[in-house]
Amino acid sequence: MSLSDAACRNAKPNLKSYSLADGLGLSLTITPSGGKLWRMRCRFEGKARLLALGQYPDVSLAKARERRDEARRQLADGIDPGAAKKARKELKREAAENSFEVIGREWFAKISPNWAPGHAKRVKAKLENDLYPWIGARPIADITAPELLQVLRKIEGRGVIETAHRAKQVAGQIFAYAIVTGRALRNPATDLHKALTSMRGEHFPAETEPKAVGALLRAIDDYPGSSIVKAAMRLAPLVFVRPGELRQAKWTDIDFDTAEWRFTASKTKVPHIVPLSVQSLAILNNLHPLTGHRGIYIFPGDRTPLRPMSDGALGAALRRMGIGKDEHSVHGWRATARTLLDEALGYPPHLIEHQLAHAVRDPLGRSYNRTSHLPERKLMMQRWADYLDELRAGAEIIRLRK
Repeated sequence: MSLSDAACRNAKPNLKSYSLADGLGLSLTITPSGGKLWRMRCRFEGKARLLALGQYPDVSLAKARERRDEARRQLADGIDPGAAKKARKELKREAAENSFEVIGREWFAKISPNWAPGHAKRVKAKLENDLYPWIGARPIADITAPELLQVLRKIEGRGVIETAHRAKQVAGQIFAYAIVTGRALRNPATDLHKALTSMRGEHFPAETEPKAVGALLRAIDDYPGSSIVKAAMRLAPLVFVRPGELRQAKWTDIDFDTAEWRFTASKTKVPHIVPLSVQSLAILNNLHPLTGHRGIYIFPGDRTPLRPMSDGALGAALRRMGIGKDEHSVHGWRATARTLLDEALGYPPHLIEHQLAHAVRDPLGRSYNRTSHLPERKLMMQRWADYLDELRAGAEIIRLRK
């Protein structure tokens, strides 16, 4: 006689375990502690088997019968239901261990110690806010390009196009890590080339027209504020480092004999060399009597020489000069140099990228060290300084045809 749900619900424990039969090998075992366990008796390859199908009421009578019928179909096909269940558990375990989030956190833990704290914080936020909630639990090997694109489209939908592009870049690095560690076969991020809305313009406003750059340089020369801020504003276009690197420049990192500024790049955390032009050295020599004996920083803050200039000082100086936030930024000098060194002076991109402290690799995939192409970069930096002088003087400079 088949069981009913009421019979299952009302079954009471005894001093010993006993079973209530349902049919076709299925039964409900009631333990002395009150547990109610679904069991199925069967034979596979002549050997008796007892399959565990779950616990009542978590697994209902109807669900237990479905599992019994599935086991019977497997037996008919020559499959061991017990082994099949173990295989499914193993697959689930492997899927959980190889999820996008698990591998993403492993990748982040390995690579983030080499980053600046601010950069690491931003990458972690992208992962936890934009990627993990949607694909974090998915086995990384199962994620497809359309699935990743759907996630990135959610970011685009918020109107933050650059964030979507950066999220795609981060996801691509995690997929690449999964491939080299043997947990994925392909990188779906590489299939999304041009699938996202293009970013328009530079993230940091930058002036790249020669005449306008000349006018900007003249405005800096006429800046009426602090002499320390003015010196930093004049040095910024000559060295085109990141604003934080400029503000935190130390006198001990300047080698006047070799005309070099050596420091660790804030974003890539790798040693970097900035060849100093005659014009750059003149600015530093003029500033040294003022700040060279006050502390370690070339551009100290107003309140104490023990700390560098505040991160808003240079931007505030541009605003005081009447240069709007959408016209030019201190960081924008990097885009100015990248554009004009290429288009106006004709320098090869790899030299420019080296000088920008970007991760440049040779054809074999090896990173160049900080001294790569240093003689050529010294010549380039001096030519760049001379070029800026020409623009400041109002010379007519025609861009090279490409």
